[in-house]
Amino acid sequence: MPNPALEKILEAYPQEKDKKLILSAFEFAQASHAGQKRFSGQDYIIHPLRTALVLSQLGLDSVTIAAGLLHDVIDDTQVSSSELENRFGKEISFLVKGVSSLGKLRLPKQNLEIGPADKSSGPEMENLRRMFFAMAEDIRVILIKLADRVHNMETLEFIPKEKQKRFALETLDIFAPLAGRLGISTIKTKLENLAFPYLYPKEYQWLTDNFKEKREQVRECLDRDQETLKKLLKKEGIEVVELKARLKSSFSLYRKLLSHDMDFDRVYDLAAMRLVVKDIRTCYEILGVIHKYWKPLPGRIKDYIAFPKANGYQSLHTTVICDKGKTLEVQIRTPQMHAVAEYGICAHWAKKEGVSLLHRKKQFAWIQQLAGWQKENKTSKEFLEGLKIDFFKDRIFVFTPKGDIIDLPDGATTIDFAYAVHSEIGDHCSGAKVNNKLVPLSEALKTGDIVEILTDKNKKPSRDWLKLAKTNLAKSHIKKQTKAGLLQRLKEKLSPARLFKKTEEKKEEKISPAVSVLIGGKPGIAFTLAKCCQPKVSEQISAYLTRGKGATIHLQSCQNLKRLKSRFPGKVLEAKWQ
Repeated sequence: MPNPALEKILEAYPQEKDKKLILSAFEFAQASHAGQKRFSGQDYIIHPLRTALVLSQLGLDSVTIAAGLLHDVIDDTQVSSSELENRFGKEISFLVKGVSSLGKLRLPKQNLEIGPADKSSGPEMENLRRMFFAMAEDIRVILIKLADRVHNMETLEFIPKEKQKRFALETLDIFAPLAGRLGISTIKTKLENLAFPYLYPKEYQWLTDNFKEKREQVRECLDRDQETLKKLLKKEGIEVVELKARLKSSFSLYRKLLSHDMDFDRVYDLAAMRLVVKDIRTCYEILGVIHKYWKPLPGRIKDYIAFPKANGYQSLHTTVICDKGKTLEVQIRTPQMHAVAEYGICAHWAKKEGVSLLHRKKQFAWIQQLAGWQKENKTSKEFLEGLKIDFFKDRIFVFTPKGDIIDLPDGATTIDFAYAVHSEIGDHCSGAKVNNKLVPLSEALKTGDIVEILTDKNKKPSRDWLKLAKTNLAKSHIKKQTKAGLLQRLKEKLSPARLFKKTEEKKEEKISPAVSVLIGGKPGIAFTLAKCCQPKVSEQISAYLTRGKGATIHLQSCQNLKRLKSRFPGKVLEAKWQ
C-alpha cells in the first residue's frame, strides 16, 4: 500500500542516490519497529515518518532525513549503535546517537509551575548540557529533536493526562525558545500553539470564544487592505514577488493581550501583511510608498535589515493606520530574508547547492559560547541561570568602531562587550566610550551603539566586575582571572623574599622617628595607615574619615580611596605628613 508521507518526502529528493538512502532507512526503521504501537494505537513507524517529513519541509539533506527515520531505533528497538554504523555509516550513526544522548528531557513531576523552567539541579540539567554539547558539535542533532517534538505534541492528546502538562511545559519553556533562537519560526509558532491549550485551558477557551467574532472583522479588513495595497503598488509601478496577509497566532496573541489588559484594540499587530520583493532597494522603496498613502504609527518602524535579530531575521516592519482607522503591521523583505524568517538556520542548508550546516556554525557562535561556558562551571543551577540570561533573553546589536556587529543579550554592559570582542580586551579593559563619550563600565548598551574599549596592559579584572557583567562569557573570564590573580598574590605574600622584606620593614618602623599627620590642616586627629596601599612618609596622601575610628590614611593614588571618594566625597580630606 502506498505511503503518502513517504511519497511526499521522496518527491522533495529527485536524485536517485538520495531516494535510495531514504528508502533504505525507512525499510530498516519499519522492520526494527515492527509490532510496536504508539499511545494513539498507530504503528510506531508513523512517528519517525512524521519526524522525517518535518525535516524534509525544512529543506534538510537526505542524510538528516535518514537519521530522522532512524532516530528511535537505538533507544526503542534491539538495534545497537555498531549495527547502525555498519549499515548506514558513521555520519548517520553519529546523528542518531546524538539524538539518543539527549535522553528524555523531563521537568520534575511534582509542583509544576507554569512559567520558567524549574531551577532545581536534577537530572534534567544534565540533559540540557547534553543538548548544547550536541548542538555545538552538529546542529542537525537538535533539528531532528525539534522535528520529533512537533509530532509528539501533535499527538499529545493520546498520552496519559498526568504527563500532558509536563510535556507541554517542556515544549513551551525549552523547545519553542530553542526553535526561535535558531530562527525557525514555523516550528516555534507551531510548538507554542500546540502547548497553549494544555497549559492554559481556560485562557485558550476564553480566547477562542472572544476572538471568534473579532477574527471575522479583522479578516474582512485585512482582505480589503490587501486589495488596496495591490492597487497602490501597481499604481507606483512596483512588482511584488509575494503579498500575503495573516492573523497573529493564538499563543502569541494571548501573550500580547496579557500586557495590554486583554484589550484587542491595543494590539497593533493583530493583522499583518507580508510583502516579498526582489531586492533590498525595493524594500525601502515600498516602505516610502506605504507611508505616502497610510500614516505610520510613531515608534513602530523597525529596520531589521540594517539591524538583524540574533537568529539572522531581517525585514522592515511598520505599523500604519489604514482605512476606517484600523491598524495594520506591514513586513517587507527579500526572498532570501523570507527563507531565513521561516526556516532560520535551515535556510542556509541549501541542499541544492550542497552547503553544509557545519560550515555555518560561526553565524551561531552563541551555541559554542554556551557549551564552552558550562564546561567551566560545576553546578547545574549556575548553568540554567546562565542559560536564561544568555539564551532566552532578547538580543541587542552594537558595533565596534570598525563596524563589526556584536550580538549581546538585552541589559549587557560595556564589560560584556569587551569580552565578546576578545578575552584579552576584556581582561585589560580600563574604560569605554559609547558613541564617542566616556562611560562607566557598568553602562548598559542598546542596539545601534558604537562601542570602543580602552585597554591598559597593566589593568586586570577585579571581583567588582562580576556585579557589572551580565553575560556568562564575561563572568567566567572574570572569575578565572581574579582567581589566578589571588593565587599569584598569595604566592608572592608567602615567598621567603617577601617575608624577609616585611621583617626588615617592621624593624625600620621601630627605629623611625615618630610622625603625625595634618588632616584638613588640623593636627591631633587619630589615624591609622591603610593596609591596602601602606603609605610611607614623604608620599602624597589623603585621609578618609571613619565614624568612631578617626581617619584612615591612604596614598592619593590608591584605587580604594578613589572609589570611596566617588561614593563619599565629603569624607575624604587633604592630609600631609608632619
